[in-house]
Amino acid sequence: MKFMEYQARETFAKYNIPVMNGVVIDSVSQVKEKIKDLKFPLVVKAQVQVGGRGKAGGIQFADNVDDVIRISDKLLFTEIKGHKINKLMIVEKANGIKECYLSIILDRQTKCPMIIFSAEGGIDIEETAVKSPDSIIKVKIDPAIGVQGYMVQYIINKSGISKNIAPSLLEVIKQLYKLFLDYDALLMEINPLLICEDNTLIALDGKIDIDDSALYRQPIVKEYRDELQEEELILEARKFRFLYIPIEEKGNIAVISNGSGMLMSSIDLISKANMTVGAALDLGGGATADRIKEAVRIVLSNEDIKYLYINIFGGITRCNEVAQGVKEAMEIQPKGKCVVVRLEGTNKEEGVNILNSSNLDIVSVDGLVDGVKALAERGAV
Repeated sequence: MKFMEYQARETFAKYNIPVMNGVVIDSVSQVKEKIKDLKFPLVVKAQVQVGGRGKAGGIQFADNVDDVIRISDKLLFTEIKGHKINKLMIVEKANGIKECYLSIILDRQTKCPMIIFSAEGGIDIEETAVKSPDSIIKVKIDPAIGVQGYMVQYIINKSGISKNIAPSLLEVIKQLYKLFLDYDALLMEINPLLICEDNTLIALDGKIDIDDSALYRQPIVKEYRDELQEEELILEARKFRFLYIPIEEKGNIAVISNGSGMLMSSIDLISKANMTVGAALDLGGGATADRIKEAVRIVLSNEDIKYLYINIFGGITRCNEVAQGVKEAMEIQPKGKCVVVRLEGTNKEEGVNILNSSNLDIVSVDGLVDGVKALAERGAV
């Protein structure tokens, strides 16, 4: 679950990570009252989870109240790259001498949290990795000892930034790491992290990504969820404890499976066959006929999806339950949608018989590759 920028800013402030003074509005009528204690110039920032916001006009500067009103009226409830702007964050403009990049991620290779730092901030870290790969510094955090001063000294020596910021940088990294642990995060990012003339630091923008699997023990985070701009199908799938993943815009194939490995294998094979997957849905384990029916309904409610590939290994999930759910879902679906089903495992024969006797547009196949071939034969692209 990804936070909006204003939510990340509020969270940083709670953990004593320095941020600029600011407010959040969702109506132009709120501007005068809310910004009365802020000092100009101000920065008006559209709250959308999309890259390239600045280039699209989603970040603008204001020198007076009239400017803020004009910009707010122009931005609110419009869209940037298909994302509606429901809120604006208005903050005081910061002055500093250098912008850096700082994040803590969960590194899957080392199986440890990792600090990533670059003296070249304010741009996407992916862009930095291409243009200046040597500027990216990585430091593994041993969970047994946490963040230590020598890590910061290493970052300073490698990056060439002033040694005078060491105390400030150590404190920010310590607080960011505490936040990372407390919130069960996958990513904590500050970009840019501004170095000021007095050697203090300010987080000008931030990203927080929380592990969905840990949300049950994050009541504070769950309060934010209602405010997030998430796709309707993601929210609908979550009601049934499914994981719905949008992939390629305008892709006409969806994949349903019970497990991330099966899901990824299916998507990879379809992609290698030069077909485009638009969405995927992970059922998890123990899916009943009713849950399968809901999964099919959710995926096929995406108007761009014309083909559905269901790849199931029946252990806890029984193949006959899957087949019954698919049959019931397709009985109420409008014509023009094709489903390819590959079943393996518990009650496979019974499941295949249910599919083959349905007289619906359902193709039953034996193997993973057979399913991909069936999609191609039916005209999927």
